Amino acid sequence: MRLSSHSSEPDAPDSAQASWRVRDLMSLMESWYPQATAQPWDRVGLIVGDPDAPVRSLLLALDPTAAIAEQAVAGPHGDGQPYDMVITHHPLLLRGASFLPVTDPKGAVVTRLIRAGISLFNAHTNADVACEGVATALPAVPLEPCGVGAGGHEIGLGRLGRVDATTLGAFADHVASALPAGPTGLLVGGDEAMAVRRVAVLGGAGDSALDAARAAGVDVYLTADLRHHPALEHLEGGSPALLCGSHWATESPWLPVLARRIEAAAAAADVELRVEVSTIVTEPWTSHRVTQGGLA
Repeated sequence: MRLSSHSSEPDAPDSAQASWRVRDLMSLMESWYPQATAQPWDRVGLIVGDPDAPVRSLLLALDPTAAIAEQAVAGPHGDGQPYDMVITHHPLLLRGASFLPVTDPKGAVVTRLIRAGISLFNAHTNADVACEGVATALPAVPLEPCGVGAGGHEIGLGRLGRVDATTLGAFADHVASALPAGPTGLLVGGDEAMAVRRVAVLGGAGDSALDAARAAGVDVYLTADLRHHPALEHLEGGSPALLCGSHWATESPWLPVLARRIEAAAAAADVELRVEVSTIVTEPWTSHRVTQGGLA
């Protein structure tokens, strides 16, 4: 049960050297996920590092946390030979910072990466809206269009698509089996016997697109981080049904897609580059309990 997708690849950066440099990876990412398409409040691009530093090994992750920094420093073989570069989806300093001492969590990440000579780059909302971005496994019809990108493809948040006729319960089971394993699982809102044919998906926090999902006339909307009141009021107003996963689980599937794109571009440029996806689960939660108490 998979939604159709479309892809087109831009040319890889022109590079005659034995290995790419940080700026070559930056150029490649810009060709796919232009910074100009990021939200005005967002912070995307090179966070730490030297654009002229060579890159022979690259680590991809969703969040630039201490655990990811530690993995980057340990290196591909865990022998203390660090990765040369890390690309994450989320920014490290979204709200800025005036001080970054090593005693601060973010300061510790910056210090650890700089000392090891590791560059850190991110693509956030510019990757969210791209045709081959975070929703890449889904059709190229945005839920909330915001313009036209490379190749003339419409870009925007989320995706709309169709699945083989099924029920909400069966579709929820399929989604739960496909999303990366995490501690929070998948929440279902709606009649599980209802028919499902049209689907809207938005990786990450999706409160803002509830009205767009309803206007699109879909049967179910899959997203993450739905709050109690918006979700309750939406369901009281009718369809679509809701599936709520975690932020990490609904955005992490982009990482293997990005890895394959970078590997293909490197191969086309005859450049040796080791690309790996971190399997560290950077959820804020570590476990889940089914609540069983009563109200009496």
